[in-house]
Amino acid sequence: MRSVSRNERAWQDTVSQGERYLTIALTKGRLAKKTLELLEQIGVTCEEMKDPDSRKLIFVNKERRLKFFLAKGPDVPTYVEYGAADIGVVGKDTLVEEGRKMYEVLDLGFGKCRMCVCGPKEAKEKLESQEQIRVATKYPDIAKDYFYNRKQQTVEIIKLNGSIELAPLVGLSEVIVDIVETGSTLRENGLEVLEEIMPLSARMVVNQVSMKLEHERIYGLIRDLQAVL
Repeated sequence: MRSVSRNERAWQDTVSQGERYLTIALTKGRLAKKTLELLEQIGVTCEEMKDPDSRKLIFVNKERRLKFFLAKGPDVPTYVEYGAADIGVVGKDTLVEEGRKMYEVLDLGFGKCRMCVCGPKEAKEKLESQEQIRVATKYPDIAKDYFYNRKQQTVEIIKLNGSIELAPLVGLSEVIVDIVETGSTLRENGLEVLEEIMPLSARMVVNQVSMKLEHERIYGLIRDLQAVL
């Protein structure tokens, strides 16, 4: 007899109580706003989330049996992997950096930007000659994979949490790995894109157990979204 995982047991317990809702974790900020606008195009709304004074943490659409909650980007994949959310919407950068086990099912097409290696123009030569350099970033796993596996270049990765552009300006690093949208902050500080690592956008992800047990509902949602993208 096949063993039943903790996620499946929780799902079955909820179903037995007649309260099975699909739970969707949204990344706070612009991605959540854009996701809700997209869902409205397919008739999925959550009026509770439009109240700016609400102190609720979980929002409900009883008619469609959906629950929504907001989380910081890096936490969304965690909620989805562990089954606390069936579905999540999060940036591709976060998915790659977090490396959680889940299904990436849909590119939602908004939140487009790029993960790039940036720095002063003179750092380009150091990249091309594969000198040993220091790289400052909020995304150490992405930076390691790019330099060690794709470029086979030895670098020292320095993890930062604040304004990454500051690092080469004060001599902490030769280059940075960061998200670039318009590039205006780079230009204002005498920096530029030196190499592009990957394109980024918002992605829909699904818990692996939920995909099996709620296949019809989840695929229906995916199909409806594909029709308006």
